[in-house]
Amino acid sequence: MTEDDWRLDRIGSAHRGVNPTVLRRLDAGFAVIGDRQFLPGYSVLLTDDPSVTRLSDLPRPRRAAYLSDLERLAEAVERACARLDPAFRRVNIEILGNTDPYLHAHIWPRYDWEPDDRVRLPVWLYEEECRRGERHALAPRHDALRAAIGEELDRLGAAEQRTEPGAG
Repeated sequence: MTEDDWRLDRIGSAHRGVNPTVLRRLDAGFAVIGDRQFLPGYSVLLTDDPSVTRLSDLPRPRRAAYLSDLERLAEAVERACARLDPAFRRVNIEILGNTDPYLHAHIWPRYDWEPDDRVRLPVWLYEEECRRGERHALAPRHDALRAAIGEELDRLGAAEQRTEPGAG
């Protein structure tokens, strides 16, 4: 497998350091920015173990760590998107697993500028072109957004470490 094939093995390529969507390595997974950015800031939390197919596959401590990572990524997306776009509304969080067989969770920012017929509905009802077309493909124009989410992940991680029992 070459570096160009990272989409065929998103988790393995993240472990090898060749998945270009990785924002940060977290405790139980990888925070990645989505391949398509029709809703700017769309991110995914990948499990770090490709054999894990559902949340209930994880032992309780790993499950708690994954859910903590999910909350951290969702808050980072929320903070970054609110800072960069005054029309930011909220985030939606989904764990579906209907297409990719490994555990992953979607973080969808939602905005007031979305069309009225879409803003209150699941993002999966957006047109196929939005979800898979090249017009919204992750590109250098998303670098500032990507950096902002990464910075928020770092801030939240640092704040979490300062509040843990026994932390300095």
